[in-house]
Amino acid sequence: MIRLIWTVSVHTRYFLRRYMPTNILLDAIRTHRRGLKWGIPAMLLAVPYILIANVCVQLIEDGAPGWLHLAVLWAIWNMLKMLWIGPVSAVLLIRARVRESVTARRERASSPSEADDAKERAVVDAIGIR
Repeated sequence: MIRLIWTVSVHTRYFLRRYMPTNILLDAIRTHRRGLKWGIPAMLLAVPYILIANVCVQLIEDGAPGWLHLAVLWAIWNMLKMLWIGPVSAVLLIRARVRESVTARRERASSPSEADDAKERAVVDAIGIR
């Protein structure tokens, strides 16, 4: 029984990660360096989800079917995901930029020594000392 539950949950997670639009968007933002800059604007997508939840709650209060509670949960969950990706992508972007600047600084620090070595070799070759 536990194996069946585990298998169903794994397949459900795979389906949701692969085919649901918000999950595709979040994966694109988190996994690509150029996607990190879209995390803050993606937070704006929380607004339609909260509006959907609000409309569904109003419909439920006016006597609509109870299954709309699931739509409210879905909309709130997606709203929270969109709100959360902003700060997460900002932290990831800062970390990536710091890593890039450290790498560039190391390359600049190692470049002059290589240039000095090349100049020394050129001088030695010109003089003919071996």
